[in-house]
Amino acid sequence: MRTYFLILTTLFACACKQKSNVSNSVTLGSSESDSVIAVDSVSHDFPEKQLKTFDGLADTTFVRLADFSADFVYDMRYATTNNFLKAKVYPCAECYTRVKTAKALIEVNKEFMEKGVKIKFFDCYRPNSVQHKMWKIVPNPQYVADPVKGSIHNKGGAVDITLVDFEGNELDMGTDFDFFGKRAYHDNMDLPEEVLRNRKLLKETMEKYGFWSIRTEWWHYNLSAGSNDKIADFVWDCPN
Repeated sequence: MRTYFLILTTLFACACKQKSNVSNSVTLGSSESDSVIAVDSVSHDFPEKQLKTFDGLADTTFVRLADFSADFVYDMRYATTNNFLKAKVYPCAECYTRVKTAKALIEVNKEFMEKGVKIKFFDCYRPNSVQHKMWKIVPNPQYVADPVKGSIHNKGGAVDITLVDFEGNELDMGTDFDFFGKRAYHDNMDLPEEVLRNRKLLKETMEKYGFWSIRTEWWHYNLSAGSNDKIADFVWDCPN
């Protein structure tokens, strides 16, 4: 009988201790709902990506544009199969240019943004090996540079671009990127007024910052990077 009494006493003490623990676990506020609010109200502040600066970089240095500005849009076509090669020929969708080109692009994009639009990239630095593939398909210097001489794309001083609004909608330029025909010519005035107005905005604003275009491609703009006599031997690193 004494043993039975001791067992009951022990069980009762344990039950009381468990009840006390349960009670303490929910008393985080004046009520259970307060405790839930207290937990949910914890905020986590994640630091924004720190952009790099051009300090100490020579104009001819290659840089990844996204490291220096978050204000651009990208549709790097040669990192997909949505291009005239019908093949993915870039290892990743990255835009690299020389420092001089990158600085000018950031400045011109600031002016575009004041007008409610921004730059969208189709292509930037292009390895000469890809230039050879393009030439094999379109061996016409009006549209594709001879890889022996090299394109300014191969030297880090050219970009293929369009303009988009702040919702990402492309302005109507009359053709898609890499359209090989007279409809893409800058001097083709037989186009809707909206298209002519959009092309004029792109061309005149780019020219203000030292870029020049070629007659047959409304999307193509060049800027001397200080080493236009040499084809770059540069391979970018794809982010993990």
